[in-house]
Amino acid sequence: MRALDMFILGGAMLAASPASAESELVPGGFTVTNSATVAAAPADVWAVLIRPAAYWNPDHGYSGVADNFMLEARAGGCFCERLSGGGSVEHMRVVMVQPGRMLRLSGALGPLQSEALTGTLSWMLEPGEDGGTRIRQIYKVAGHMSFAPDAIAPAVDGVLNEQLTRLAAQVSTPAE
Repeated sequence: MRALDMFILGGAMLAASPASAESELVPGGFTVTNSATVAAAPADVWAVLIRPAAYWNPDHGYSGVADNFMLEARAGGCFCERLSGGGSVEHMRVVMVQPGRMLRLSGALGPLQSEALTGTLSWMLEPGEDGGTRIRQIYKVAGHMSFAPDAIAPAVDGVLNEQLTRLAAQVSTPAE
């Protein structure tokens, strides 16, 4: 593993809050699932979800600047980050969009990007009975990696759970 990947992974582990999610380990991969319920309509959650600069922690990027994150909410669109000097990084590719209901992206995040992995991140918005929204986040990763899935899955879960928590905080006070 390269020094930069170790630094990013180490930072992710230190910054990750304890996982309150379901995790599943499989040979060569893992799945992490997080959810939150907010007192906001799905359309309001969607409006923030497709603007990662509003909630994605810039410490889990390459530029360290939240405003450098962008997402094109269309099939083939990019969840990308601008880098200094005219550079950029593609974190994930948008593969499915159902406005107000579901956003699905494909890609390996952070230190997973340098591995031979496939990752699928789904954000699902489900209307609640009280007008709120249940947000579910599922990230499935599989392929050849130079570290054990049980070693990296908790860090990935913590980072993704943090993004979900930050998204929920942007749209309303959590209902739970």
